Amino acid sequence: MTSGLLLYARSRRAPAAAGALLSSAALLGAGAAADGAADPRLSVLAVAVAVAAAAPGLGGQDAALDRTAAIRWAPLRAAHVLLIAAAVTLVLLAAQTAGREPVTAAFLLRDAAGLTGLAALGAVLFGAEYAWTPVVGWPAVTLFAPPDPAGVGGWLLAPPDGRAAAWTAGALLAAGVTGYAAAGPRR
Repeated sequence: MTSGLLLYARSRRAPAAAGALLSSAALLGAGAAADGAADPRLSVLAVAVAVAAAAPGLGGQDAALDRTAAIRWAPLRAAHVLLIAAAVTLVLLAAQTAGREPVTAAFLLRDAAGLTGLAALGAVLFGAEYAWTPVVGWPAVTLFAPPDPAGVGGWLLAPPDGRAAAWTAGALLAAGVTGYAAAGPRR
């Protein structure tokens, strides 16, 4: 079973995604150490980079080969999406502890969960090779658009205790996990 998980990780580009996650953690850590306070925009950027790098791994190298595998894909797909969100949250939380006023764990968890859900939805709708597009697109709009007082469109930069932002991120994660687990990436 262990060799099967290693093969799965390699076929889903996990080493490249881990490298990008460590690079974005270094970016976030350097930004926090530079001025002593973590900028939420820098945190959003670091989360988006890490999730976008992991998004193409939501599909395998050969869709026909994946279809012939005699395994239950739904639980593995759901675990894959949740693992991306957890890894991004934990690594970036550890990286930004250098700042005197770090971004809270709730902020990072919410943003990682929502953007990972977007990546999973992107894989279902556009295919794994383009799953990164909503992950890059939503933060691009959020970072340059006027603030959203309701917190739904601008959930990425909303305060950690914002209910609408938490519900938006949760809905995106639930929709992404459910859709990706049921349908898999578009072929």
